[in-house]
Amino acid sequence: MQPSPETAPAQPQSATLIGSVQRAMRLLECVAGHEHGAPAKQLARETGLALPTAYHLLRTLVHEGYLRRDKGLFFLGDAAVRLSSSGAQQKRRSTIVDALAGWRDAIGVPVYYAVYRDGEIEVMCVSDTPGNPAVEEWADFRETAHAHAIGQCLLSQLDDAARRDHLDRYPVQSITPYTVRDNHTLLRRLERTRRMDPVTERQEYALGTVCAAIPITVGTTAATMAISLPSHQADRLMSATRQLQSEIGRLMGSLAISISI
Repeated sequence: MQPSPETAPAQPQSATLIGSVQRAMRLLECVAGHEHGAPAKQLARETGLALPTAYHLLRTLVHEGYLRRDKGLFFLGDAAVRLSSSGAQQKRRSTIVDALAGWRDAIGVPVYYAVYRDGEIEVMCVSDTPGNPAVEEWADFRETAHAHAIGQCLLSQLDDAARRDHLDRYPVQSITPYTVRDNHTLLRRLERTRRMDPVTERQEYALGTVCAAIPITVGTTAATMAISLPSHQADRLMSATRQLQSEIGRLMGSLAISISI
């Protein structure tokens, strides 16, 4: 008679582990330590595996793309490289997320991170709190770059041809009484914007809200960090923007390698 689930003895932790997976992972780690590849016999010896077991696992890992074999030597395969790249990407994203949360708390404002990629505006991360909520995206950010500080800041970093291409696809439209009225007026404003100066807008995208965006250019990527405030706190906008600029300057090294999360 089998014991019921309620009375069955707890299995030791080792009984729940899959030995073949453990051995395969040891082989992967061992191969990763050999930049110029290693033969099966060496890998078996270094991992303490029997040679037949090592051969079987190595063939399986090659078949699945985690290893590749070349002239009797084993190297990391494309699947393993993709795993590594994903981990690095997550680490870069974590750097940005942590930075935004720190600035949000230090300055007491919502903080946004956005990039211009493949002809589109992408808001990559927003950090806010219930007491200082982010601006509600009531009109698509991608289609209203002319109205909000994030979009104006990103467009100001592009060349004239790229700006005109964007506005051909997403022409200026008035979404509040304060929105810029036409493409020509917007282009003149962007031309007057000095490359690394903050861009501000007051109720052009959302009534009752003022915003500022700081340009960040790393290589060919146009990016920005931005903040927003309710319009009754508009007198804080410039001081908060200067504080964010200072914070970004201190972290620019790590942000530069994290810009493409």
